[in-house]
Parts: sequence; C-alpha cells; structure tokens
Amino acid sequence: MESVTLDALDRRLIHALQLDGRLPFSRIAAAVGVPERTVARRYHRLRSRLALRVVGLVDGRRTGMLDWIVRVRCAPEAVETLAVLLARRDDTSWIAPLVGGTELTCMIRTPPPGDDGRRPLFEQLARTAGVREVRAACVLRPVAGVGGWAGRMDALGEAEQRLLLPHRPAPADQTDPSAPTAPAHPTDPADPADPTDPTDQTDQTDPTEALPVLSPADTALLRALAQDGRADLGRLASASGCSESTVRRRIGQLRDSGVLAFEVEIDPALFGYPIEALLWLDVPPAGLRAVAEALAGHRQVAFAALTTGPSSVFVMVECRSVSGLHSYVTDELAALRGITRIESAVTQRRTKRAGPLPATLAEKRAGAPSGRAAAQ
Repeated sequence: MESVTLDALDRRLIHALQLDGRLPFSRIAAAVGVPERTVARRYHRLRSRLALRVVGLVDGRRTGMLDWIVRVRCAPEAVETLAVLLARRDDTSWIAPLVGGTELTCMIRTPPPGDDGRRPLFEQLARTAGVREVRAACVLRPVAGVGGWAGRMDALGEAEQRLLLPHRPAPADQTDPSAPTAPAHPTDPADPADPTDPTDQTDQTDPTEALPVLSPADTALLRALAQDGRADLGRLASASGCSESTVRRRIGQLRDSGVLAFEVEIDPALFGYPIEALLWLDVPPAGLRAVAEALAGHRQVAFAALTTGPSSVFVMVECRSVSGLHSYVTDELAALRGITRIESAVTQRRTKRAGPLPATLAEKRAGAPSGRAAAQ
C-alpha cells in the first residue's frame, strides 16, 4: 500500500462514512463546509491507495448463521500460506497472524451445526498440512464497538453529526459491530436504547426469529456491496438483475431490518494506533454485565463479544504503543471486578479485514500455494 497520511479533512470524511457508508458526497461536503469535488477527490485518493474501503456487511444472526473466533496454531512455515488460503474464502474475515509466527486468528461464519454430508470447515482446517491445533469460540453477542471504534469517531462535532445521521431507526437489538465477512467488526450508529447488557433479556428481540428470506437477487446485491459498499445503483442493478429503483428500495429494506450495515475498512495505524492486541478474558457469569458495560466505554476497544469456550469475553484493542497496551491492561482492565484471568497476543498484521479481498490484492495473492483442505 502506498504511504498515506491523514489530515483533519480525511478524518472527518472517514467519520462521516462510518456514520453511513453510502452518504452522498454532496451531503458530507455540506456538513463539513468544503466543495463536493474536494470530498470526492479525497475519498478516491484514499481508496485508490488501498487505505480506505467501505464494505457492506451482513449480520449473520439475522440470516441464521453463526460467527466464530478461531485460533489456529501452526508450524511457522505454514502460517503465511494458511492466512492466504483463508483470505480467499467468502466466509472468513479479520485474519491476523500473531507476533511469534506460530499462530493466526480469524473470524469464520458458518451455518448452524448439522449433518449435511460435508466435513465442517474446522475439521478441514485441522487436516491442513502444518496445522497443529484449531480452537473455535462461537460469538454469542457483541457487547462493545457498536457504531464504530471510538478512535476514528471523534473528528465531527455533534452539529455535523446531526446533519449526517440517517433518520433510519436502528433494529431494536442492534448490537453487532462487525460480522465476520464480518466481525464482526462496527457498522451503523449504535441504537441509543441498547443497554449493551449481555444478560438483560427484558426487551431484546431474538434476531433468529422470523428470519428474512433472501432471494437470489438479494444475495447477488449483498455480494456486490461486500466488494464496494459505495457502488453506484447502475453497477448494483447489473449485478443483481434488478432495476435501479428496486435496488435502492431493497438496500433500504435490508438496512432497516438489520440484515445489512456498512463498515469502513482502514488501518488503525493511520490514526496513530499501530499496536493491535487480542485479549481473552475469563469472567464468571455474575461479572459479565459490569465488564461488558465497562468495555463499551473504553476508547481502546474496537470490538468485544461474549463467546463460548474457556474465556467468556473476546476483546480487540488498538493502542498507540506497547506501553499503552500495558497501561490499558494494568490500569483499566485491572480495575474491573470479575475478570479472573487475561490472555493477550499482539497481531503481526491484517491479511484480511471485514470484507472480501479487494480485486487488486486478490490478484497479487493468486499465485500463492494452493495447499489442501482449507482451500476446498
């Protein structure tokens, strides 16, 4: 990627796109007080340098799918090949080899368990050459990071945000910042009525009830938006086989139902946060509410979720330095009652973020070793 430095206008543009990835440039320009052509030029400059991308993400819970945080321990020589193989898949996201060279993490989306005659992906991974161990934790509920990581959401004032925020009511249980082709990472603005309480069931709607039926045209539309969340209506109409008016209406319906949201992909290092760490927290059930509420207010937290597995909370944090990570763990996390154990790891880099690989990167990686199992 070509070297990029963000200025104040770039940051305001990114903040605006995180509020709504399909905001017209004219609306952003009016809110920030610059010509529309300037906003468009800034966006296309960042996108052409592979520094910024808007992707459409599907909330797996609303389509009957499961999201998993997966840790794969490998032989050192297998890590890069496996990362590339996983990055090619449509059901993976947030792939990151960890510092140390023998482990990578990713998020994987699967159908619910069932006997469909096929080997589960986790079994395929375990059989892949060089893989020594696979551990998968199911995401039960995201609890922090909703509406965008705070580190990139402070460039616009409240008045500017009011001009830009869509007048679209968020789904009653909108808490998922990023589904793995998603991750599972932040999308639409947080629902102000959401208490971010993982144990409160008094007014939460189960998103798996009355699942929407997606047509082949919907699937094609969502696939096109995953590649480019700002694709124009003409391109989306061609991809889905529908008219532009139908595409416009269907995008609105999918967003209103919570199936579709938009995520801004950008390296936190461009905001001065080059250290990304993954944390696994052991928290007994009685402490989950307090810990979840605290994590939702921590500026360093890009994403956090309740999961299955030995550690009940997974957290992704962005820090300015290793000493900043140390301070976060020993000061802010240590102050939270209920955390009995913390495991941490620093990511080496991102092989893949929320959406499918951009075509330019996919072409560069097309010649990577094909491997077996994981590519099947």
